[in-house]
Amino acid sequence: MSHRFARKKTVFALGLLTIVALAGLGWAGAPPIAEQPLDVPQQVVQTQKPQVCAHTLLENEVEAVKILRSLEMTRELGAATIVQFFPWAYVESRQGHYDWARADSILRLARLQGLRIIARLGLTPGWARPTGTTLTFLPDAAFAAFADYAAAFAARYATDIQHIIIWNEPNLSAEWGFQPADPARYARLLAVSYARIKQVNPAAVVLAGALAPTLEKAGSSVGLNELDFLEALYKQGAGDHFDALAVHTYGFRAPPEAPPQPERLNFRRVELLREVMVNNGDSHKTIHITESGWNDHPRWLHAVRPSQRAAYTIRAYQYAEAHWDWLEALCIWALRYPVDLRGYPDGYTLINAEFLAKPVYYELKAYARGWSVGEALWLPAPDTG
Repeated sequence: MSHRFARKKTVFALGLLTIVALAGLGWAGAPPIAEQPLDVPQQVVQTQKPQVCAHTLLENEVEAVKILRSLEMTRELGAATIVQFFPWAYVESRQGHYDWARADSILRLARLQGLRIIARLGLTPGWARPTGTTLTFLPDAAFAAFADYAAAFAARYATDIQHIIIWNEPNLSAEWGFQPADPARYARLLAVSYARIKQVNPAAVVLAGALAPTLEKAGSSVGLNELDFLEALYKQGAGDHFDALAVHTYGFRAPPEAPPQPERLNFRRVELLREVMVNNGDSHKTIHITESGWNDHPRWLHAVRPSQRAAYTIRAYQYAEAHWDWLEALCIWALRYPVDLRGYPDGYTLINAEFLAKPVYYELKAYARGWSVGEALWLPAPDTG
């Protein structure tokens, strides 16, 4: 199961890159936003569950009005926090020239909706890596340049963004330039990035991770299981170079209450990572689950029915609230993709590309807003005429 899941994550990532390229968005720099005047009053998120969070994918959205609608639906959901990716390759497509227009636009619209942002940084511009390598390949020689970008980001948005994730799923080969997962190299990246960020914004919360769920053993070409990866980070002294841990944990077909086991992937697997942190003296640090959820695609082996997905999602939040006092946020992957992918990844979204909300969206909204869960009105009203 671990091989299949890790490889499906790779296929999904490559597929999304392909769709973006075919859409003409490119990767040399950020796709331009089709700006239009948006007269939006300041909003406040109405929620009773501050841990509710959504992972947005706004970096490849072209139209500002669609970015706004995504953020509006996040606020209406009752999620006060989003995880948003800010690719280095978009901001500094030319060495030494930062283009903040897209990031500024996303931040402005998120602020107007009353949303807090957990920023994820990654993706290497072409000038910082060898020809023929992928966007996820970051050579050691470019660590300092990435850290400079992270510091510039932290300084520019110091009043609005406090939480910054350094890279994404470094324990998977596909997210590490198709090189073997290397905790020692990631620890070095974390150290230099942490130091530069703290120089310009001492209040910033630097997150390590975000670690992907996988059962891969050392020597695998796919990745390294996150428990061993985190333990190796501590052995490298990385505990001094992050303030909190970002984690990805999915439920697959198991209910959220299923107990964690080292050789099983399920929602509560994060508890095993927590044990590693505690055993290494980091019980005072929090965990942010920045990707989680269940999939309801009708033709995927690891999916559940839409009704199960809605129920499991609510029960996951209830379990976390009752048992995990160390959890800062539980972020659902994903709010929406800019385009429907016409495959199993679509089963993870809360709303589709046309902004039609799924049953799980309404159930989660009821939970977050303090309404009666299980009674959310998501079906069309009956025709009484």
